[in-house]
Amino acid sequence: MGVPLSFKNTFMNTPKVLSKTCKLPDGREIIVETGKLARQADGSVVVRMGNTMLLATVVANQEGKEGADFLPLSVDYQEKFASTGKIPGGFLRREGRLSDYEILISRLVDRAIRPLFPDDYHAETQVNIQLMSGDENALPDALAAFAASAALAVSDIPFQGPISEVRVARVEGQFIINPTLEQKEKADIDLIVGASIDNILMVEGESKEVSEDDLLAALKVAHEAIKDQCRLQIELTRETGKTQKRTYDHEVKDENLKVELHKLL
Repeated sequence: MGVPLSFKNTFMNTPKVLSKTCKLPDGREIIVETGKLARQADGSVVVRMGNTMLLATVVANQEGKEGADFLPLSVDYQEKFASTGKIPGGFLRREGRLSDYEILISRLVDRAIRPLFPDDYHAETQVNIQLMSGDENALPDALAAFAASAALAVSDIPFQGPISEVRVARVEGQFIINPTLEQKEKADIDLIVGASIDNILMVEGESKEVSEDDLLAALKVAHEAIKDQCRLQIELTRETGKTQKRTYDHEVKDENLKVELHKLL
């Protein structure tokens, strides 16, 4: 029996692997790679910083859900036990449900990317981010949204990005982007900032009675780092040939109703 053509096209062709690197202000590097893992997804990337590695995949239906007038988007971040060298024990020997920490990271990503899908795009869309390798010197929560947006950037799913998120902490008067766990615990400002090249979209965090000027300075430092990560994603989009996004028509438009409503204004 012969091998199906679709199988040959998917698994037997040599993948085109692209890798991009951006540097943080202190010289540490974040590496983004696409074209090697999860090639059947609409878009997938591996993001590495130190020994931390995240795999982000995104898939979406071609058609919108019938009768839907919203975006059915799900974002799931999961940390595999194997990422820190553990094997699940107990009777079932399997991964448990998502922890509160994983759910919170999922929401941080969701809040940053959801507003940037087109208003009339209603296709079911799933974003999955898995921690494949963990390192306390490179916390994964600051990389999850970067990975999700990069996966969208290398797909044909319509998305008005790119965006990214970074953690900014002030330790002994110095701002640090994506600090280590030890640095984070010493910080008097600890924020996760989500932004596009042009605008800050979301801020989450805490501080110890700092001034407004100090907070604005932290946001500025974070935004400058995010701009570099967004430029990297734009380059990935261009080099993967995904500048043209899929066409869609997910809304039934009643032009007569629109005219009547405008008359009432």
